[in-house]
Amino acid sequence: MSNDAIARRGLCLVLAAAPGAGKTSVSRALLATEPDLSLSISATTRAARPAEQEGVHYFFKSDTEFDGMAERGEFLEHARFLGRAYGTPRAPVEAALASGHDVLFDIEWQGHRQMKAAMPQDVVGIFLLPPSLPDLEARLRGRGQDSEVEIARRMAAAREEIIHWDEFDHIVVNRDFEATVAQVRAILHAARSERRRQPGMPDFIATLLAV
Repeated sequence: MSNDAIARRGLCLVLAAAPGAGKTSVSRALLATEPDLSLSISATTRAARPAEQEGVHYFFKSDTEFDGMAERGEFLEHARFLGRAYGTPRAPVEAALASGHDVLFDIEWQGHRQMKAAMPQDVVGIFLLPPSLPDLEARLRGRGQDSEVEIARRMAAAREEIIHWDEFDHIVVNRDFEATVAQVRAILHAARSERRRQPGMPDFIATLLAV
């Protein structure tokens, strides 16, 4: 039996950050290089945009459907934002973990807190920090897309996010993009090798020691 054949339970990799700290770029880099890692698909009550597909970008639900799922405990985490509801369906995540696949979550600290409560043994939380708040503001301004009001709103949101840094397992300061991706990938690989994530290890050891 090779090491690749050892049964493994997947994990939930939660990547959170202040707005503009590089979370989306890091997520894309991980997904492009980690075949056993997939992005969690959320349910939402907002309408689908022209290019969006059901089950690919979101699970689109009515308010009644969403509320029913919440009442039945079918979400790992859920919240309302600007009148729209978003949530992570539990069943697809549990199926992925059971099959040895990891799931990446691009969510905020509130969602991470709910997920840790729902699946404490399966969640690995990483918080990305900017090198400094002036650096973060410069990144936001560099996009050239936001008004002064929007930049101020995002900076206020960043301060609120950063306050919750100590709820996460790992903290990474995003000074250099390539180094940050490498560090996050190292955390993912280390978590995969934890003894509790490898239910097939006893069988492998038995085979290894068989005379």
